[in-house]
Amino acid sequence: MDYGRVFAGAIERLHEEGRYRVFIDILRNRGSYPNARCFAGHNGPKPITVWCSNDYLAMGQHPKVIAAMEEALHDVGAGSGGTRNIGGNTHYHIDLEHELADLHGKEAALLFTSGYVSNEATLSTLGKLLPGCVIFSDELNHASMIAGIRNAGCEKRVWRHNDLAHLEELLAAEDPAAPKLIAFESVYSMDGDIAPIAAICDLANRYHALTYLDEVHAVGMYGPRGGGISERDAVAGRVTIIEGTLGKAFGVMGGYIAADRAIVDCIRSYAPGFIFTTSLSPVLVAGVLASVRHLKASSEERDAQQAAAALLKTLMADAGLPVMASESHIVPLMVGCPMRAKRVSDILLAEYGVYVQPINYPTVPRGTERLRFTPGPAHDETMMRELVAALVEIWGRDELRAAA
Repeated sequence: MDYGRVFAGAIERLHEEGRYRVFIDILRNRGSYPNARCFAGHNGPKPITVWCSNDYLAMGQHPKVIAAMEEALHDVGAGSGGTRNIGGNTHYHIDLEHELADLHGKEAALLFTSGYVSNEATLSTLGKLLPGCVIFSDELNHASMIAGIRNAGCEKRVWRHNDLAHLEELLAAEDPAAPKLIAFESVYSMDGDIAPIAAICDLANRYHALTYLDEVHAVGMYGPRGGGISERDAVAGRVTIIEGTLGKAFGVMGGYIAADRAIVDCIRSYAPGFIFTTSLSPVLVAGVLASVRHLKASSEERDAQQAAAALLKTLMADAGLPVMASESHIVPLMVGCPMRAKRVSDILLAEYGVYVQPINYPTVPRGTERLRFTPGPAHDETMMRELVAALVEIWGRDELRAAA
């Protein structure tokens, strides 16, 4: 076996398909985000504007968050010291879990090192704890949810995206006595559409199913206290388990679930992805704690972000750019070709100092490659008009028209 040839061939296939991912070398500028510095291919840092961060509300730059992290660093040091079971449990972790449970109106919450881990660990453990369980998964669920369902080792049924009739058809076909779990997201981050949570809960009640809601692109962003779409729509109490991230709107790092005490205790006690990993640094937890508490009390960041997203969508549409319909804060611009998406991204960075990553398969289906913009509270109208003018100029280039 020529191992080197196998690995080289695997990478070459990605290049041929236009899917090879390049991570640019940047540093954000504290206090002036979305401004940043790009180091790749330059003699020294080049000023750029970041348009694709999931730090939707710029809470990673908020003075309260930074101050809380600095205070924790000088109070307890850098790392957690181990797993939560062995030396890695701190008062910061306990306080944050209480805040997150309260955010969603649940009895308890449990922290994980990332949103990916919280999905994979929880879903895989639930499938093992419920004998004969059947998990019903929206076809556009995140890779972490798919991995968790696969690792659960139980039966799964994939329902067409947000298609309630298809979901009910699949539910009705199962043994009424079998345990059932419906897993779905609130905001689907590539298209920006939103799940009909209340209607899904109606079906769950009718067919005696549990519900698992991934709110990673909605926590901090929606609802009067940032509890997500389920809080905005006043249905959080009907959802069995709510999962969220601490690395997007809350601006730091980590993931969590919130549910009733018995479910949380089961995941805490049985999930390998929780038991056998070093816990989040208390420095990170302190930052999240400050962020969650701030966004529970302040809607200023949410309102400014929603206004920015609405304005950018309008400007793109008025300019004739192929902006996709989106009912959330996500602003996707359809390209439809991986090579072209990469080329537009490269030109924006090299010539205009605009950083937005191309989104390709397998994150989105082939033929639906796009640029995904996430304007935040600090992206002003001047920045948006300059961005749109740049996109219009690039879209009109002969090389890109020929590739369309």
